[in-house]
Amino acid sequence: MDIEHHDLAHEFPELKERIHELKTQDDHFRKQFERYGSLTKEIERLEKEGVPVSDITFEEKKKERLALKDELYRMLTA
Repeated sequence: MDIEHHDLAHEFPELKERIHELKTQDDHFRKQFERYGSLTKEIERLEKEGVPVSDITFEEKKKERLALKDELYRMLTA
C-alpha cells in the first residue's frame, strides 16, 4: 500500500523557507511542528504496518494532526 506523506514540506512546499524560519525563531511553533511530525510518523507507521488499532483511536490521531496542521498554517501565514 502506498502511504501518502503529510509532513509540512509536502503539505506546504511554497512555505519551506517560512517553516525553517519559524522553527529556528519560535519555540511554540517548533513544539507544535515536532508534535505534528511525531503524529504523522505514527499514523504512517500504523497505515504501513497495518497495526491493529481501533478506528476511533486512528481517527482521533488524524483529527489531532489536522488541528495541528491548521494551527501551524495560521502561524505560517500570519
